[in-house]
Amino acid sequence: MIVVMWPLLLLPLVLPEPTSVVRARSELRELVVAEARSLRGYSHERFMPSWTEAEGACDTREVVLRRDAVSVTTDLDCEAVHGTWFSEYDGLTLHSEGQIDVDHLVPLANAWVSGANAWTDEQRQAFANDLTRPELIAVSESVNLDKAGGSPATWRPPRRSYWCTYARAWITVKHHYGLTVTHREKRALIRMLRTCLIGRPSA
Repeated sequence: MIVVMWPLLLLPLVLPEPTSVVRARSELRELVVAEARSLRGYSHERFMPSWTEAEGACDTREVVLRRDAVSVTTDLDCEAVHGTWFSEYDGLTLHSEGQIDVDHLVPLANAWVSGANAWTDEQRQAFANDLTRPELIAVSESVNLDKAGGSPATWRPPRRSYWCTYARAWITVKHHYGLTVTHREKRALIRMLRTCLIGRPSA
């Protein structure tokens, strides 16, 4: 079997860089606050009949697994054979692709009730496969199952030191796509942004 060893990633974040703290606060003020819409009509397939082709033989999921790995070996079909990943949400180090989920940071169900219900299926599929915004991240399967479709109003990463990045990324995605936030969600994001004053700088 022919395998390919991808180099160690040296990026400070696994996600595409979220907006700065200053801009995140500004963008949060610009987000429309509204009650969550109904889940009526929602299905995972409306966003994700499948992962789309993203880079050569690699689909979106495989690109994220490669991007977020500490180190990874893949075969010619872009499937991870060996690798190590650090799960930013809960701080776990993982050594098997089977232990990992690629999380939609803003869950698909949350996007639906925040305005994506009015999109076309093509727009929803583009959202679900967005590699430009900080919407996709490789995390432990266990923490992703715990998060489910939760927003910051009901779920936050167990690793508190990641709250600043998580809140900035959430705001970046919602602002770009014109999605709404609830009152509770906005209050939670404000609290999470306060952690940016402690620890690693994000301004």
